[in-house]
Amino acid sequence: MRELDAQLIVQTVKRLCIEANCQLPGDVKACIENARAAEPWGQAQEILDRIIENYQIADSENVPICQDTGMAIILAEVGNEVFIDGDFESAINEGVSKAYFDGKLRCSVVADPLFDRKNTENNTPAIIYTRIIKGDKIKLTALPKGFGSENKS
Repeated sequence: MRELDAQLIVQTVKRLCIEANCQLPGDVKACIENARAAEPWGQAQEILDRIIENYQIADSENVPICQDTGMAIILAEVGNEVFIDGDFESAINEGVSKAYFDGKLRCSVVADPLFDRKNTENNTPAIIYTRIIKGDKIKLTALPKGFGSENKS
């Protein structure tokens, strides 16, 4: 049995949320750049140039790629031989809260979307999908779900 301090989960979730909002994966960048190179239409080229410029600025200044930093979705694969010293769900939500505050990510999540629509001010609670797997490791993945046009609905 492997013991893991919940504070490690807090720090990992914080880092992953900031990275997911500020750094576009290399394969996605390559697809955009390939699309730009193959695009014959001038207006589309200009749009792709702005997208490339945007993620280059996000990379160099460590700022969000998009103003809509979305709802934090955390995918967790937890080994059945891991003992977490602390509350797992609270650790994830603390990590999300710290990421959105320290990473200067836009907090847009409301506590109850039907009734009071009060902003939680820290984008929690996260949506957490947990799978129990064999082993003594935890794998965490952060996926910010932008709201797009839902932002005004």
